[in-house]
Amino acid sequence: MAAAPVDLFAALADDSRWQILVTLSAAPASASALASELPITRQAIAKHLRVLEEVGLVSSAKAGRELRYEPVGARLSQVARQLDTIARGWDRRLDRIRSIAEDGRP
Repeated sequence: MAAAPVDLFAALADDSRWQILVTLSAAPASASALASELPITRQAIAKHLRVLEEVGLVSSAKAGRELRYEPVGARLSQVARQLDTIARGWDRRLDRIRSIAEDGRP
């Protein structure tokens, strides 16, 4: 089941989770590898990864003795499409407002 938009954006709103997602966009990594690259403890990274995985933004796969995480491109693309749809709606509204203000008609 897909996460509710509020849960998804709450996950994205955290600076640490955002840094983790950006770092993972370069290459899959374990929590330990992320801890060596970011100013966050391994325990905190593990908690953030759990949140990101719960909302479907990252997935994990066993690689030897560790879990490696990577972004879920399809989920990120879905979010981008939803935001684009919302933005286009607002652009249309602003165009109508501009037209009314300039011409006095919708």
